[in-house]
Amino acid sequence: MNPIQFVQEQLLKDRSSETVKPGDNVNISYKIIEGDKERIQNFKGDVIKITGSGRTKTICIRKISNGVGVERIFPLNSPSIVDITLLKKGKVRRSKLYYLRALSGKKARIKEKKQALAPKVEVDAPQA
Repeated sequence: MNPIQFVQEQLLKDRSSETVKPGDNVNISYKIIEGDKERIQNFKGDVIKITGSGRTKTICIRKISNGVGVERIFPLNSPSIVDITLLKKGKVRRSKLYYLRALSGKKARIKEKKQALAPKVEVDAPQA
């Protein structure tokens, strides 16, 4: 086993089973190391695309910051990612949402997927 494979196996977490899909609104907490200090920073936005498979899987997140679109690509198995929180499930029909780059305002919104509620089970009350 070469040393690079050994380091990759030791450091990288396997997050390939994450249930994040394009159109979802997520909050990614990642660790930033500046000198000898560490801090956790959040990046909140919509998932534009998911590429790769297994250990090389990456997601591209887009948010609007001060009227400017900001996109950031995160490797899912990076040790600097602390947490991925799913905020909203999006309803989209594409796997790559590049068309959002040209839209602004209300047109750039992604519809939220409505989750089916569990059917109500009525229990017959005993009649007196």
